Amino acid sequence: MSVFEAILARRSVRCYTSQAVDNATVRLLLEAAVHAPTAFHDEAWAFAVIQDKSELRLLSDRAKPLFINELRRSGRSRSEHALEAFSDPAQNIFYDAGTLIVICADSMSPFAAADCWLAAENLMLAACAMGLGTCVIGSALPALNVATIKAGFGIPEKFSAIAPIVVGYPVEETKPTPRRQPYILNRIPVEQQ
Repeated sequence: MSVFEAILARRSVRCYTSQAVDNATVRLLLEAAVHAPTAFHDEAWAFAVIQDKSELRLLSDRAKPLFINELRRSGRSRSEHALEAFSDPAQNIFYDAGTLIVICADSMSPFAAADCWLAAENLMLAACAMGLGTCVIGSALPALNVATIKAGFGIPEKFSAIAPIVVGYPVEETKPTPRRQPYILNRIPVEQQ
């Protein structure tokens, strides 16, 4: 698969098989992540890998009320559907995936968050090329940045969770969602023949 094919094929997967992602595969994904561009060559990222489904379920249960509170506090709770989904005790925000990779940033680096998102995209494209599915789980961030939860997953205090990504084997092919054409703000010159 070419890079452009991986970009076009990558989807947010929300339904996974029970097949575990092995450690060698996780290491390959992390290798892809750390080859992302980085400002000032800081490489301010670090990774937490959680592969215990019962821990992920507990984290989901702790994350849902924190995310609901954040939605309400920020005024982003326009959708009652979203509030209902996160209020459902059966809802697992990790979609029952068996692997969560949390890309964390050293909070002292001024471009650390941008670097982490670049690493996240590399990881997700590599996963796609390997036949794996991924999904960014932004709703886990409020919980993943609570000091006691961070400590429980071995994330040092100086790091902040930036990009939580579930990884697993998709149950089925995820259909593409339509994308609008690029909105170009300035005029692109016409090429000379």
